[in-house]
Amino acid sequence: MREALRALVALLIVSSPAHAEKLRLSVSSVDSSFLTVAVADKRGFFKEQGLEVEVIRMAAPISITALANGDIDYTMIFASVIRGAMRGMPIKVTASFLDGSTHALIARPEFKSVKDLRGKTLGVSTVGATSDLTARMMIRHFGVDPDKEMKIVALGSDRARFAALKEGIVDVAVISPPADAEGKKIGMNVLARAYELFNFPFVGLGANVKKLKERPDEVKRMLKALTRANRYIRENREGAIQTLAEWSKSTKEAAAASYDGTYKVFNLDGSIPEDGLRLMVDQAKKDMKIAREVPLSEVADLTLLREVQKELGIPGR
Repeated sequence: MREALRALVALLIVSSPAHAEKLRLSVSSVDSSFLTVAVADKRGFFKEQGLEVEVIRMAAPISITALANGDIDYTMIFASVIRGAMRGMPIKVTASFLDGSTHALIARPEFKSVKDLRGKTLGVSTVGATSDLTARMMIRHFGVDPDKEMKIVALGSDRARFAALKEGIVDVAVISPPADAEGKKIGMNVLARAYELFNFPFVGLGANVKKLKERPDEVKRMLKALTRANRYIRENREGAIQTLAEWSKSTKEAAAASYDGTYKVFNLDGSIPEDGLRLMVDQAKKDMKIAREVPLSEVADLTLLREVQKELGIPGR
């Protein structure tokens, strides 16, 4: 009897979900930009891969330091990983799950175009974060130099940026949906949407180089879960909207507006387009005043992604 009890306990320990691999993954906001993570978590794709993932909201600079130090296992904050790698941190991007930024430039009613923003104040999340990089790229696209012709202030979350915009603390803010729809309702103007201007990797999996070398199987299971989540997002509108509403604690109407404004940028294979990655590296070089050549292999490692694509029967780009 005692031996049977021991065997039963051993079986429960082996099969218990509590003994799935526990990992920590950071995002910078709880919105449609990081819907891939929410779907992988809430729809069981992490669990299918034997992973128990704690999703933590962190500002980009904290995430990158934590990733480099091993305090977290992964991050989805793409641009900051690239910049950290260019500074010599032992981190790299391994996949991209959005082919364009979901961010938009939303301005107060008196501003009708990006060219009207000269001398005005722009609200971003954190200087050097993806939203900041995206905003500067959009503004430069229209011939305005944000570094010389605008004042840029870091305000934190989308909610904080939107509040600052409504109160007139800033003249324009870079914000993700559904703030664009909310802004239009109160007379704000959407001056530009990033994905309509250029394609580049936006949200993706970043990891420590040590993790890539020592735990490749774990990284591949993360990539499989996130890739399957992206395919779910593209193929299951209602399920994705419900997940977004629950995760972001928003109304179904707001979640639907966010989904409909962003779902096309979620890719089906996790690939990082070389031209888009080069665009991001070149932009970072300019912002960081780096003169040397930066090979893409310094900031990205796609070896495990290609293996995952092959195992899932997905043709990479």
